[in-house]
Amino acid sequence: MHRHPRLIVALLVAFAAASCGGEARQDERKTRQALFDALKPVTLQNCVMKRFGSANDGGYVMCANLLQDVTSAYSYGIGGNDDWGCEVSKTLSVPVHQYDCFEPPNLSCPGGRFVPHNECVGPAATTEQSRVFDTVQNQIVRNGDGGRRLLVKMDIEGAEWKSILATPDEVLETFDQLPMELHGTSDPLFLEALEKLKRIFYLVHLHFNNWACHPDLAPFPAGAFQVLFVNKRVGMLATPDAGDAGRPFDAPDNPKGPDCQLPAGAQSR
Repeated sequence: MHRHPRLIVALLVAFAAASCGGEARQDERKTRQALFDALKPVTLQNCVMKRFGSANDGGYVMCANLLQDVTSAYSYGIGGNDDWGCEVSKTLSVPVHQYDCFEPPNLSCPGGRFVPHNECVGPAATTEQSRVFDTVQNQIVRNGDGGRRLLVKMDIEGAEWKSILATPDEVLETFDQLPMELHGTSDPLFLEALEKLKRIFYLVHLHFNNWACHPDLAPFPAGAFQVLFVNKRVGMLATPDAGDAGRPFDAPDNPKGPDCQLPAGAQSR
């Protein structure tokens, strides 16, 4: 999702402020370490990775050859750009439901089909400051996609954790792939959400957003990072597992700024 650098700076200030204080700081470091340890990508023997969408910020890596059974796609978090959704719609010939209540979708996609919703996703159905929020489950059911094979992209500036925790496992099971950008590193809730996802999905890709590089989030090099989850009923785990050593389809979100990726092989388990 395209974002203003000021938003990333604000997030980083919040991260840094949260890390102040002796015992609290140690607890947050332990939480970050536990989350970091759980973010170990695995390798699939049947995945051909390809970047969909923008060349930089707004591009998401997926297994291009494991999308053939998808009947509908969901793009959560638009921010004025949905190159990912347009490429998905044209490539797979499926509708892409776009959700954003902060910058309501109003985009064209020649050769594809957008279904815009002036609504955000969250852990409950509610209205806040005239903005409408609803759950992943409710939105999928309302669109007639309950039980169908889905592709879901989520980049919603930190709201992803509670939204995932509120989504029943049987709904997550219908997602063939789930590319996401995750925001934050120091809340125990994050680890709970990640463990929930890893019961259903393989984590097969990890890339740090260089808009959010920060020296005070160790062992994380940045406070925001892209991941790809592939449903275990779709992906076939490679043996031996080689992990994610960095791939040529990765690109810095900010092409003009310094990058902050982990050393090659450091993400492998």
